[in-house]
Amino acid sequence: MTKTVTILSGLIRPLVESRLPDWVEPRFFMSKDEAMALAPEAGIGWFDMYDKRDMAAVIAAATRMKWLNSIYAGVDGMPLDLLAERGTVVTNGAGINAITIAEYVVMGMLTVAKGYRDVVRAQERREWLIESPGKVELYGSKALLLGYGAIGKLIEERLKGFAVDVTVVRRSPPKTTGGAGTLTPDQWRARLGDFDWVILAVPATPETDGMIGAAELAAMKPTATLINIARGTVVDQAALVAALDAKQIASAFLDVTTPEPLPADDVLWSLDNAHITMHLSGRAQDKMFVRAAERFLANLDRWHKGESVEPRVDLTLGY
Repeated sequence: MTKTVTILSGLIRPLVESRLPDWVEPRFFMSKDEAMALAPEAGIGWFDMYDKRDMAAVIAAATRMKWLNSIYAGVDGMPLDLLAERGTVVTNGAGINAITIAEYVVMGMLTVAKGYRDVVRAQERREWLIESPGKVELYGSKALLLGYGAIGKLIEERLKGFAVDVTVVRRSPPKTTGGAGTLTPDQWRARLGDFDWVILAVPATPETDGMIGAAELAAMKPTATLINIARGTVVDQAALVAALDAKQIASAFLDVTTPEPLPADDVLWSLDNAHITMHLSGRAQDKMFVRAAERFLANLDRWHKGESVEPRVDLTLGY
């Protein structure tokens, strides 16, 4: 039997090693150097690394790789042009962390609405508050949701449970609803002033780079909150700092920043209306690797049968 050399992170080893099919010849790495040494042999690779530059270098070295798998939903930082040139199939982690990220968005909205950070600070001071520092209800508020993939759909589902009026941005309105509650990419900017919450859940692509800048922030309501669980590059961070400092918008809940980690001397840390959560939204659960392993094993079976592996990344679009 011809075997396919499959290079995998040692972190996933306990979840997959005993369940790999006979046609897979697994090799595991625990460092960049080990991955670089193994990469040229890979027919299938799973090269996730925290440092995207290291990851890109290892992927570039995997010249015979036919299929690249990743736990990451975002593929920004990967050499997509090179992968496309080689004809490599890429599957990503879209949906793996969708539940916890959607929950994080709700947490962020409630944190802002109820002034919960001030409640925590009062507890640390052992001060009994008489008034709530936040008096906003999610009920009846309006949210604009940019990005309607796996995460966006779960955010919408959860916010409807709080009776939030959710408008989603889609390339084409769904036929079943007659376009109710949707805006197209050329419509949302003119409507920014209608919303209490602007939620960014878009993929990082050249099209979305800097999509929220000074003009968009100026168009938002002074009482509005910007929530970004996409990528830091989606927002012009200097413009956001200026808008927050001038109280042009009420607040921002940022799970992502530029760069990451955010330097300790960055002004964002000092703004009281900026909530920074260190890109933890996808990590706020213990099922990420289990879900990723199950998906990978199912895809191995499909790959061997010549069937399509999912979710497959469109290397032209970048998601």
